[in-house]
Amino acid sequence: MKHLAVKGKSLFAALLVSTVMVAPLGAQTLDIAIVGEADTFDPMLSTKDVVSMVTQNFVETLFTFDANWAVAPLLATQLPEISDDGLTYTIGIREGITFQDGSTMDSADVVASLNRWTKVATRGKGVADKIASIEATGPYEVTVKMSEAYSPLLSLLAFSNSAAVVYPEEIIADTIENIIGTGPYQIAEHVPDQYLQLTRFKNYVSRTEPSSGAAGARKQLPDEIRFIPVPDPNTRVEGLLSGQFDFADALPAESFARIEANDNAEPQLLRPFGWPIWAINHKAGLLTNLQFRQALQAALPIDDMLFAAFGDDNFFVVDGPLYPEGWFWRSDAGIELYNQNDKNRASELLKSGGYDGTPLRILTSRQFEFHFKMAEVAKLALEQAGFAVEMDVVDWATLGQRRNDPALWDIYITHSPFLPEPALTSMYAPTSRLGWKEPKKDAILTAFTTETDPAKRKELFAQLQQIVFDDVGFIKIGGFNSLSGYRKGLTGISPTPWPFFWNASVN
Repeated sequence: MKHLAVKGKSLFAALLVSTVMVAPLGAQTLDIAIVGEADTFDPMLSTKDVVSMVTQNFVETLFTFDANWAVAPLLATQLPEISDDGLTYTIGIREGITFQDGSTMDSADVVASLNRWTKVATRGKGVADKIASIEATGPYEVTVKMSEAYSPLLSLLAFSNSAAVVYPEEIIADTIENIIGTGPYQIAEHVPDQYLQLTRFKNYVSRTEPSSGAAGARKQLPDEIRFIPVPDPNTRVEGLLSGQFDFADALPAESFARIEANDNAEPQLLRPFGWPIWAINHKAGLLTNLQFRQALQAALPIDDMLFAAFGDDNFFVVDGPLYPEGWFWRSDAGIELYNQNDKNRASELLKSGGYDGTPLRILTSRQFEFHFKMAEVAKLALEQAGFAVEMDVVDWATLGQRRNDPALWDIYITHSPFLPEPALTSMYAPTSRLGWKEPKKDAILTAFTTETDPAKRKELFAQLQQIVFDDVGFIKIGGFNSLSGYRKGLTGISPTPWPFFWNASVN
């Protein structure tokens, strides 16, 4: 058992003690430092990683992913029966599952939740026009009928991001104030910008299979889990090294050696983790002009941006394909347009496009310090190419709000883990906040998501990658490895982009 104490700690630790409840004697509480406040506890409404990381501990989906990124049942009894034409999914629902308000889950709750998901969730809305009906065909059976085959459906239903979670039918509304789920933990107290306290849900019914990734048994080992928003990355590092935190997410690459040499902590490096993204506004503003998008793509000094962001080539790779070496989806299509670092070509494209000096607005945050560092380097290169550049540096929660209004930005900087199914990346869809609508791309995307043969899907994805470069739908900056850290003696943390803590304990 560890206790929070002021004596001998840093000023930050002392202040934290004054705002965070101290666990009762004999209880094991995990203190998790995250990049910022989760701006919603309703994961249907957000694609932000911090929301997925927090909410997966108290709400659940029909399916999830195992350690090999294969879809596995969670609230469903097993993987669904799928008709030969790929249009009908029959899903059995587990009996005896209790919500955190004491009610019992049945098929009516699942139907109501999935219908809401198709209306309010980014990924749900992306597939809504392909769903003909969602019906309860028994007290513990749901049937989903598709208007056309959609091969990524199970991956969408398994994803914790913009998630198809199951709520009680009675609370379904456009906005849900008090989140009620079936997960192993439940919300006990939330003090905004200070902590979110989760405690065990006593009536939780775990699956019985061996734990594998997020699949299988969820053991409820910690008594409490506290998520503490710590926006400054260096403060997350110092809190980990001092023993203040049991786990700290999204740490700067330059802190690796210090963590490795520390008596209290261990580094956790996910290799490869994901890709930094310059998300482009296709709905309004400067970059609705293709030549200006091409100028942006031509001007970016990718090598310099990645080195500034990570400092050590152990943590990044200058790599154009949308998937890394060794992944099924990897293709070289279009990569001749990657990392051009050609300011003269960018200037010519701006001139031929009739650029009038309107500022290019880059929306970014310092809570992911590598986002900001990339933007600083890019700003200089873009200005040399002829762009006027306006940086809008805000906290991560504000960025999450502003990116929903296309009048406020031309680019926002984000990142994503490499996902097992390309269609989980919502930016391809014309319904995403980028609003990337292009007839050829949309036709390829439809063919890709209706095809079930893996080899044909791989060919179609190569065509999709080609048009990402040709039309500059968004820009992959490179690949990077992600660093987090944990207390020595902490076990049960699966190496995943969205760590969960139900199987974790400190020896």
